[in-house]
Amino acid sequence: MLPLRCHLNQAPPQVLCRFCAVMGKLQSKLKHSTYKYSRPDGIIEDRIHTKAFQEYTPAHVDTVSVVAALNSDLCVSGGKDKTVVAYDWKTGNVVKRFRGHEREITKIACVHKSNQFFSASRDRMVMMWDLHGSPQPKQQFSGHAMVVTGLAVSPDSSQLCTGSRDNTLLLWDVGTGQCVERASVSRNLVTHLCWVPREPYILQTSEDKTIRLWDSRGLQVAHIFPTKQHIQTYCEVSEDGHKCISCSNGFGGEGCEATLWDLRQTRTRMCEYKGHFQTVASGVFLPRALALMPVIATSSHDCKVKIWNQDTGGSKTRGSQQLKMSIFVFLCPGPALF
Repeated sequence: MLPLRCHLNQAPPQVLCRFCAVMGKLQSKLKHSTYKYSRPDGIIEDRIHTKAFQEYTPAHVDTVSVVAALNSDLCVSGGKDKTVVAYDWKTGNVVKRFRGHEREITKIACVHKSNQFFSASRDRMVMMWDLHGSPQPKQQFSGHAMVVTGLAVSPDSSQLCTGSRDNTLLLWDVGTGQCVERASVSRNLVTHLCWVPREPYILQTSEDKTIRLWDSRGLQVAHIFPTKQHIQTYCEVSEDGHKCISCSNGFGGEGCEATLWDLRQTRTRMCEYKGHFQTVASGVFLPRALALMPVIATSSHDCKVKIWNQDTGGSKTRGSQQLKMSIFVFLCPGPALF
């Protein structure tokens, strides 16, 4: 687990430590002193000056596009340099470098409790790798006509679902590398995929502002959530599979929200988290042990990571119910780095 620590002592839930996580370098994004500023909606926030963490030699020679956790010690990253890197974040050492893609890496998905992982790329390919195997791909999956923008592994690791800007989802047999199902929806430009734990369902976000729930048994749409007003950039499912988060693009505070949905029978909107000023790039459910209440974290193009009270949206508790704790943001065995 990667501890990126910020103290939230007697601060409202929407107040958080800003930082930027760069592969090979962990440092504070802030360059100014702590001060308060007024947002257009009238909410007062604190910008908290933080100390820089230890810096390591960069693992990539160009922009890092994606990072995921392989286990508690290692993370896997992909970048514009076309390489996939297994990296020991505790020591700052590159464990192994994998080459095979011809263009930028767009997504990484790690197999739970395994040394294997998948990478997707702008070269329209998906490749399977083994940490202890050859630096060449163990398996290749070719079938999309455009950049691959979604990647999700089934809970039993036997199937892989991929999505693309070509409006299609493909379901693969991991063992054989063969495509077993194909689905296409007009204008469904896939932005992210997430497999629901212990279920045959796959959650998908799209540039058509829609969140879809797919049944992998036949790869049919099982449910469409109410259409949002902005492009949906990312989705994440809670560990128990009961809830999910979707993230919206936007600018100047228009859009720029994360939304909590019920994945059970009602499948309704439960809460909305507004406070970012640019596109929300990702969100994650933080482990319950880290806080006195269920919390989520979101990251945005406005260079902020925000911690929210999952049930209230944060702003409703300010002033009366305050966070009195130290909160850690972890690199967990999951799809996102915070």
